[in-house]
Amino acid sequence: MAPNLLDRRFEGWEPNRAWVGDITYVATNEGWLYLAVVMDLASRRIVGWSMSKNIDAKLVCTALKAAYWQRKPAAGLLVHTNRGSQYASHEYRRLAADFGLTMSMSRKGNAWDNAAMESFFKTLRVERIYQVRYETRAQARLDIVDWIEGYYNPRAHAHGHRVPRSSHKGTHPCGYITRCTSKRGRISV
Repeated sequence: MAPNLLDRRFEGWEPNRAWVGDITYVATNEGWLYLAVVMDLASRRIVGWSMSKNIDAKLVCTALKAAYWQRKPAAGLLVHTNRGSQYASHEYRRLAADFGLTMSMSRKGNAWDNAAMESFFKTLRVERIYQVRYETRAQARLDIVDWIEGYYNPRAHAHGHRVPRSSHKGTHPCGYITRCTSKRGRISV
């Protein structure tokens, strides 16, 4: 386990100096889809994510890799998560060390220590996920990527978390946005 170095300091960060990460789940008719997300605290932009039917170390490692390769932060970036087994795993800790990242973890059982991520997940659920019923994991993936890149990330700048575009190196590795429309609470692609 890592100490709580973030200590609820969610404001005042420069880009690529402090990231937070967490996992949530999305219901589909095929079963659960797990979503791991990495957020830059400077802009509140989602800089990396991964989705899988499995909740394991690979899920969070893939999200961290996506964020790292997209943003290419300097060594010493603080990455804060909860104490879940995925983040405490040898694979995740080794990956963070290989990237030169400094790990920080919430205190045991204290969701407030990662309030920025909890707020993002609440927004995702209320504004998107609870509005539709996903038939497949593939439909959920496409819709969530579209919501993050087409709606949430641009809006993060409009709500007081303004960071010059030049601070955001590259685009998300997926490289596409797919528009989905809702019909009677179901997603069609």
